[in-house]
Amino acid sequence: MLISFIRGVKGKKDRTTLLSQRLLESLRAYYKQSRPKVWLFEGQTGGQYTVESIRSVFRASKEKAGVKAPATPHTLRHSFATHLLEQGTDLRYIQVLLGHRSSKTTEIYTHITTHALDKIVSPLDNL
Repeated sequence: MLISFIRGVKGKKDRTTLLSQRLLESLRAYYKQSRPKVWLFEGQTGGQYTVESIRSVFRASKEKAGVKAPATPHTLRHSFATHLLEQGTDLRYIQVLLGHRSSKTTEIYTHITTHALDKIVSPLDNL
């Protein structure tokens, strides 16, 4: 996994996040084909995508994939954090990746699942 730096996101904060090798290869192919001028993903007439355009693309992708569960683009962020937690990533690292100042905010994002609970070992079992 590579670390990517994203500038000026929500609240005009800069963020650091993971970028998988697989996604990087796809982005390189996309970039070579599309040759965006300013934004990595530009609308049909150039320029930055609007929030509503992103929602529309997300809804269409969800429909195409046959996903019936209610979801928004923000759901992807929550899912990312939840998957990291289920893989055993420390909550503090997830906090940094999500750009949260408080660990309490991160705890709200990441719900505990039975998948994670069944991996917990009682300290008494180590005696």
